[in-house]
Amino acid sequence: MKVPLWRIAHARSGDKGDAANCGVIAYREEWYPVLRDYLTAERVKEHFTGVCFGPVERYELPNLWALNFVLHNTLGGGGTVSLKLDSQGKTIASAMLLLELELPEELVQRLGIPTE
Repeated sequence: MKVPLWRIAHARSGDKGDAANCGVIAYREEWYPVLRDYLTAERVKEHFTGVCFGPVERYELPNLWALNFVLHNTLGGGGTVSLKLDSQGKTIASAMLLLELELPEELVQRLGIPTE
């Protein structure tokens, strides 16, 4: 079952030079393991094909029910030199929340994840 990330989490993003930094925070503690298990660096890299040209690093923050992603070579050199419209990566969070997770239907029902 495909579930858009925005149904279970919120996000915030910014820049770190030429890298975009994006934190994804579960709305509920019981949804954090879904993020941990299904929102991989590889899945994020795939989602940002054509935007992120470097590696994606993932950091786990279980006490905050959050994951932090660093998307390298994403901002065209960074805020002061980039010609990109969003040279500081502020829209990366909105784009991240459009990512769809493929989750088992049983898991969605058991955890009460909204589907509509």
